[in-house]
Amino acid sequence: MEARPTRRQPRTRSMNLAKLRAWWWHRTGLDGSLCDAEPAAVIERAGWARSVGGVGPYLTIFARSGAARAAIDDAVAALEVHELPSARGCTYVLPASDFALGLAVGRDFGGAEMKTAARLGVTEQEVDALGDAVVDALAAGPLDPDAIRQATGSASRSLGEAGKKKGLTTTLPLALGRLQTRGAIRRVPVNGRLDQQRYAYARWTPPPEVPAGDAFTELAGRFFRRHGPATVAEFQWFAGLGVKAAKLAVEPLGLVPAEPGADRLLLPEDAEAYAACQPDDAPRYALVSSLDPIAANRREIVTLLDPADRERVVAVDSGKRPLGGLADLPSHAILDRGRLVGLWEFDPDAGAIVWATFDGRRDAALDAAVSETESFVRDQLGDARSFSLDSPKSRRPRIEALRAM
Repeated sequence: MEARPTRRQPRTRSMNLAKLRAWWWHRTGLDGSLCDAEPAAVIERAGWARSVGGVGPYLTIFARSGAARAAIDDAVAALEVHELPSARGCTYVLPASDFALGLAVGRDFGGAEMKTAARLGVTEQEVDALGDAVVDALAAGPLDPDAIRQATGSASRSLGEAGKKKGLTTTLPLALGRLQTRGAIRRVPVNGRLDQQRYAYARWTPPPEVPAGDAFTELAGRFFRRHGPATVAEFQWFAGLGVKAAKLAVEPLGLVPAEPGADRLLLPEDAEAYAACQPDDAPRYALVSSLDPIAANRREIVTLLDPADRERVVAVDSGKRPLGGLADLPSHAILDRGRLVGLWEFDPDAGAIVWATFDGRRDAALDAAVSETESFVRDQLGDARSFSLDSPKSRRPRIEALRAM
């Protein structure tokens, strides 16, 4: 996960939190309006789904449309959705309509490894030459890294012990990363699944065309359409921009305050609909991942919490913390009309979801939501890792904390 951003808390006290949550609930498609929708349509509306070798993209789509894992994998194979380096250089699952934009806004964030390599004697020309060799090697079809290394021969080389200490054992990852950000090649999961991290690489012909105009203004438009009302600071973090650049990117949009005096902003065309938005009277639940776009793409969960729940102490990887002091969800989440009402984890030993609500609620609708998600995880995914290094052992403290709740 990225380092926690340093920004002031959004001014939400002056806003109607129930309305705010209800809008996000509807806007990201958790209200049932995306039932049976295609995976690409879900991501297009809900927002880019963070992929770190966990189940986030699957749960993002399933929670809204009910799509089976096989249908999601088919959409990946058909390039209707795809995992790409995009915002901040991080990997997200994007709809095809956003492929070019994702590559454009992520292009300038891949230089850290090259700076390290340069100190080890690697030149730009060397990496470009290796990239050409990789593209030639992929002419016959996708190859995994070992096969690429064999096919490119001496074009790639070991960086020895010095490189190993820096996390760069060979020059091949430098070329693969550069080619991906340029859209010349794409990464293909070897078993077709988004929650694994074993990849082959394929040529991308033709590569997506970079959009005309200011890519970050285009990104801002999508961000505020999907995640507004949002603050400029939240967009700044998502895009990986500086303060001045973020302000310049959003300026052409003519954003307006969601409510008088609030720093949460909307696109002007959404203001009337937001003003008319009201929460449903009856509870409606969704079990989402810890990286669901409703929270992760703003990297802020305080507005999803009722004030009474902000001081509630929960288990996190580093021990225990108050919920209101976290930027990221500590576990997968239970939402009711946009409000964060509980947490859940999957226990593969038991083949069951372990969950708890903050106020102890339990009703037929919640039981049905838990059962539906439990069946999806157990029967189609096998586990619910938050990220690649998450494991049943590492999440055991969080599971036991939920049982204690």
